[in-house]
Amino acid sequence: MRKLAVTLSAAALAVASVLAATAPATAQDDANTTRLSEIRVMSFNIHHGADGGDVLDLDRIAREIESSGAQIVGLQEVDRHWSARSAYQDQAAWLAERLNMHYAYAPNLDLDPEPGHTDRRQYGTAVLSKYPILSSENHLLTNIQYAEKPTEQRGLLETVINVEGNHISFYNTHLDHRRSEQRQLQVKEILGITSGSGRPSLLVGDLNAIPTSTEMQQLMTRFTDVFAALGQDTDYTMPVENPVSRIDYILGHGDIRPRFAEVLRTTASDHLPIIADVSVAQKPNGLVR
Repeated sequence: MRKLAVTLSAAALAVASVLAATAPATAQDDANTTRLSEIRVMSFNIHHGADGGDVLDLDRIAREIESSGAQIVGLQEVDRHWSARSAYQDQAAWLAERLNMHYAYAPNLDLDPEPGHTDRRQYGTAVLSKYPILSSENHLLTNIQYAEKPTEQRGLLETVINVEGNHISFYNTHLDHRRSEQRQLQVKEILGITSGSGRPSLLVGDLNAIPTSTEMQQLMTRFTDVFAALGQDTDYTMPVENPVSRIDYILGHGDIRPRFAEVLRTTASDHLPIIADVSVAQKPNGLVR
């Protein structure tokens, strides 16, 4: 599988973009476009390949992705040579090989090897794609350390993916789990980074915030929540057994049209994965609108 290097970058200048209607495309819409690329997207916090009882089984994660039919996947809590908890495996590379997908990996934690090992210990997010990943970079987000409860470094993995000639920006993140004020700072940075893309955009991830939270309302100034747009705001993702809250999201900006969304029931992780079918429109002149 082709792996893309991940580097840090500054946010680009803001580019205005108009959010498309969420209603299905009309015949007139189709007549004015050369193509509607249909994509199935997934967001999945894989808990380093272990279930809620911390039983490691990365192939079980692969089977869930495979059976979902997802073509582009944002994964959170992905280990690379981290420790015995994940058998020191490069999980993103293994999943990409197992599923015959391209991938990009973004380490938000990068530590020296454990004694007796040579590979650096890394932990972060990944993107898997059936379509070519043209570029990728990781943006480390604000991480204010609190003496009583230190916080974990977070990041936004930005990729550009060629979907049947349509180039889309696909972002994956995992926000702070302790404090709303920390997430609000991270969301402000995400809005700045994503405003630099003139492409149709998808943002997925474990955002550790419910839809009515301040940080989610901030994100909704740019993005549309696919589940909410389809009238599925109460499709909960946590906990795995009898879920009562929704903190995992698929968000769209630009001409991303939601068609279908579902929470998948599984005990492969301590989060439930979510999928969505969306379409991306392209103008007759070949420019993505």
